[in-house]
Amino acid sequence: MDITATYDFLSKELKKNNIRLSHHRLKVLEYLSQNFNHPTVDKIFVDLQKEVPTLSKTTIYNTLGILVKAGIIRVVTIEDNETRYDIIIENHGHFKCESCGLIYNFAIDLSNFDSLDLAGFDVFERSVYFKGICYRCLSNKKNQNREDFI
Repeated sequence: MDITATYDFLSKELKKNNIRLSHHRLKVLEYLSQNFNHPTVDKIFVDLQKEVPTLSKTTIYNTLGILVKAGIIRVVTIEDNETRYDIIIENHGHFKCESCGLIYNFAIDLSNFDSLDLAGFDVFERSVYFKGICYRCLSNKKNQNREDFI
């Protein structure tokens, strides 16, 4: 998708949700739509600061809060001390590599994922998080072990 199409789509999403279109909001949403790395506020701030020096962390927090409330993005909290954001709002799972820290999306059907223990509860969100070592880190470790023997 080219930048004009991205801008038009993002502008329409904001307007559809009665969110006032501002340059800062659009830049944050544009960043999320181009970076599927589940960024933290700090990551967004550092990456956008070069392009938008007037952008503050407070503006980013406020913008993310508005976008979450409107259902345009979702919060991903795998660790208690780390809040990340995801523009993919359809149900899917997340895998966090304990070695490199990357978070991967994976497909999972959560529509039939229920528990008899929750009968009578109103479940409005389902999240699945896995932790382990990703294939890249495992591959690097295998290659490193081979080099130790050479």
